[in-house]
Amino acid sequence: MMKLDRNRPHILATGAAAVTVGLWASAFVSIRSAGSAYSPGALALGRLASGALALGIIWAVRRGGLPPRAAWRGILLSGLLWFGFYMVVLNWGEQQVDAGTAALVVNVGPLLIALLGSRLLGDPMPPRLLAGMAVSFAGAVTVGLSMSGGGGSSLLGVALCLLAAVAYASGVVAQKPALGSASALQVTTFGCLVGAVACLPFAGQLVHEAARAPLPATLNMVYLGVFPTALAFTTWAYALARTTASRMGATTYAVPALVVLMSWLALGEVPGVLTLAGGVLCLAGVAVSRSRAGGGPSTRVAAGEPRPEKVP
Repeated sequence: MMKLDRNRPHILATGAAAVTVGLWASAFVSIRSAGSAYSPGALALGRLASGALALGIIWAVRRGGLPPRAAWRGILLSGLLWFGFYMVVLNWGEQQVDAGTAALVVNVGPLLIALLGSRLLGDPMPPRLLAGMAVSFAGAVTVGLSMSGGGGSSLLGVALCLLAAVAYASGVVAQKPALGSASALQVTTFGCLVGAVACLPFAGQLVHEAARAPLPATLNMVYLGVFPTALAFTTWAYALARTTASRMGATTYAVPALVVLMSWLALGEVPGVLTLAGGVLCLAGVAVSRSRAGGGPSTRVAAGEPRPEKVP
């Protein structure tokens, strides 16, 4: 029983990360559907507005309070870079390149998170994490190459997806210090609100396109806001507060593998053998990167695990 209590923070953080990865993977399918009726900026604003509304209701019911002053710098930066800029640029990039190329380029993000986290946050880079990232990146490359044979790539699209990866990594590293003084709900709610305000210049496009969009596209946009944004970003922040930015970034390498599976089930896109092999590599790398070194607490800290924290 004592061992279970000691491992509870790790188990909860792992579960929260799994929820995030699953919902973020589903977002790729929904973006593909909604993106046929909404322009990149309008889709981002509609998604963020839906997410901010859902988060605002939860924040009010739970009386979440305002974040402390020390957290606002990280909230503002992550809101602008990750909630705002990232979503607009990713929506635009996915209209220019095929899904495989987008997954390949955006998955530079975890590598950038590891480098920035090590440089700016002092995150450790244990051998298990480096090995897992290498395996997962090889899997992401395999998935990307296996799905990018349709000739739908463009230099603009690749550049946009690379910008999205940079914004994603920068937003994660900016968000991590804010979670030291504010709750996951506070950081996510106000970060989403900052992103929505930054996207207000697209309000005219959103109103115009919503009046003409088919209902499934609009429902997909709302789904993106409530689940892959409001819920998934909150579970992400919860897990990020209990581990390193580098380890959380490595977890998202599972997203391409899940996207392949969801596209297969929802869109009828049957993956090839090479795509399935790449997906298995992605998942194997995540398992390695998140594995805990054997031994006592001192060994786990040396391997990059933070010391146990009390869960509120």
